[in-house]
Amino acid sequence: MRVILSVDPIKFPLTGIGRYTYELGKGLQREALDSLKFLHGYRLTSELPQPRDENPMAGAPAWKRFAQRNRLAVAVFRQANSWLKARALKGSEDHVFHGPNYYLPPFGGRSVVTVHDLSHYVWTQGHPPERVRYMQAEMELSLKRATAIITVTEYMRQEVAKYFGWPLSRIFAVHLASGPEFAPRSQGELAAALRALDLEPGGYCLFTGTVEPRKNLSTLLSAYGRLPAATRLRWPLVVAGYRGWKSEALHKSLQAAQSQGWLKYLGFVPQHILPLLMAGARLFAYPSHYEGFGLPVLEAMASGVPVVCSNASTLPEVAGGAAAMHAPDDEDALLALLAAGLEDEVWRSEARAAGLKQARQFSWTKCARETLAVYRAVSEA
Repeated sequence: MRVILSVDPIKFPLTGIGRYTYELGKGLQREALDSLKFLHGYRLTSELPQPRDENPMAGAPAWKRFAQRNRLAVAVFRQANSWLKARALKGSEDHVFHGPNYYLPPFGGRSVVTVHDLSHYVWTQGHPPERVRYMQAEMELSLKRATAIITVTEYMRQEVAKYFGWPLSRIFAVHLASGPEFAPRSQGELAAALRALDLEPGGYCLFTGTVEPRKNLSTLLSAYGRLPAATRLRWPLVVAGYRGWKSEALHKSLQAAQSQGWLKYLGFVPQHILPLLMAGARLFAYPSHYEGFGLPVLEAMASGVPVVCSNASTLPEVAGGAAAMHAPDDEDALLALLAAGLEDEVWRSEARAAGLKQARQFSWTKCARETLAVYRAVSEA
């Protein structure tokens, strides 16, 4: 079995797709492959890149930031990027090429693309217009080039098949996982890291994710603000996530809540701190409108933290009944679940046990081996 994995998603900030790519790369390295190469930019390498905790675009010249939003510049980049990647892959047609982030360049061999969600088709209000145009154009090309599609949930497998008219026999659902670093921790393990963030173990409710409309943080802020003041001040809401698109109003709300003492905004949290922050939470809240998987929910359950999340898209499949769920826009239901999640010790104990059991059904080793099975099916077809 000869494989090339594109590793461009392993970059700052390391979102769910970046983590998936990194963990898949590590998992494939442990398998007995005849050849494993990584396409990093425009070159093939045997080295898996490491995640970064700093932003390479910080201090970037204004022209570079402008070019990312300019339609003509984006079109030129698309053409050049596709040509350069195709040139790097030339001569490797005996490999199966895997694009783990929607995108496939021209390639003479067999190829697999991972489609994480269809938000740039069915939830376009959650993205900048230029991103929607770019993603739709690339997706259409990728689906023409793909031998098979991987989705990260069965829900998304069915949605992709229905939306694009693809046969289910060419679409494979392969679940993501939480890493071993997401696990229950003792207070002693947590104390120093949380003290540096001015937090205490079990002393806060947590939300992690990019601050953007699709994550529905506005409903969470509104519901949390309606909890009794004593509850909010005893267990403040902690928000950890990179600043996303169309988040100006959200950040004003975050600042207002922070000034009132019941919220703490941490911004982007480095990868070595995130598992400790997760394990130290009393409750994890994730009211997202739409997900391709919902990795933070699984990471919270693996950490022994009770979860309150929406019942949208893929989250019921991932949570498997171990989380308390609400309709994304039902603020009253979310308010009631937050109160119970913070104060009801019986439910908290049951949710913690159910979450740990559910999380054990997922692993990155399983993800890598099921992905490898897709490669084999593609190469033998």
